[in-house]
Amino acid sequence: MDDIVIFGAGGRVGRAAVAEAVARGHTVTAVVRDPAAHPRLGGDGVTVVRGDVTDRASVAAVAVGARAAINATARLDMASEEFFVAAARALVAGLTEAGVPRLIAVGIAATLETSPGVRVMDAPDFPAPHRLFSQGHAAEWETLRETAGPLDWLMVCPPMELGADVPRTGRYRTAPGRLIDGGGRIAHADLAVALLDEIERPRHHRIQLAVAH
Repeated sequence: MDDIVIFGAGGRVGRAAVAEAVARGHTVTAVVRDPAAHPRLGGDGVTVVRGDVTDRASVAAVAVGARAAINATARLDMASEEFFVAAARALVAGLTEAGVPRLIAVGIAATLETSPGVRVMDAPDFPAPHRLFSQGHAAEWETLRETAGPLDWLMVCPPMELGADVPRTGRYRTAPGRLIDGGGRIAHADLAVALLDEIERPRHHRIQLAVAH
């Protein structure tokens, strides 16, 4: 099977994506900031490498030969928007340089619409602690729309409630650009199923795609 490069492979979503990819027979290049901090991430079919998702040259170097890329990186502090924009730009440039045709970015449900032109994060009672993180993902979405060029990308947006310990079901629902039934929830493992499905059988392109149980 083809190699898949996963940025942010040391996080919960990243680890779930690594496990799902390996279970399907893919080889994985697992990109983290510090490989020494993730001694259990490697294994059969997994090569753990150091990389910087905000640096074009680093992205291009680790992505050579990959069929597709997953970006599961995140940043929660005051520099969230700057990080997400830099990552989107570096991914577009670096993946294009490396000849990788497909990018699946992990977004967040807050950037989805509840009605035409109105996003979840636009609500007056949207929790303040989540606003900066959501603004970062919104800026990432806009950057991909404006700069992706020939890169075939998709932003998969899980609910705000992600279940680390919820068993894998292999099932999920989708909705292009809009929130599903008030948000819902999904297991990390089933989010990974959705990510790998869109790599193996691409059905959605250049949009935000809500996923939930």
